Amino acid sequence: MPCLTPRAALLASGNLVKPDIGKTHRGLINAFSEHLIKNGPISKEMGRLLKRAEEIRLVADYTGELIELSDAHEIVGQAEIFVSAMRNAFMPDSE
Repeated sequence: MPCLTPRAALLASGNLVKPDIGKTHRGLINAFSEHLIKNGPISKEMGRLLKRAEEIRLVADYTGELIELSDAHEIVGQAEIFVSAMRNAFMPDSE
């Protein structure tokens, strides 16, 4: 089953995005928000899920703080919801 990441969703949306869109995580999330959430078709709730995952990633990668197992499980569940929403929005015939 194909997976649709934020970058792939942006490309699949047909929006004109800069070629260096994936240069940084922050740039990618900002472009995703600007092109797909601000005026649709993706809900603000999906944007919140993506931003929460980024917050957890930043803590894990840069602070040295441990991520609670319950938080990790929550983020994985939210990632599954996010990917499903992207698939439904941009690849409705893939299931």
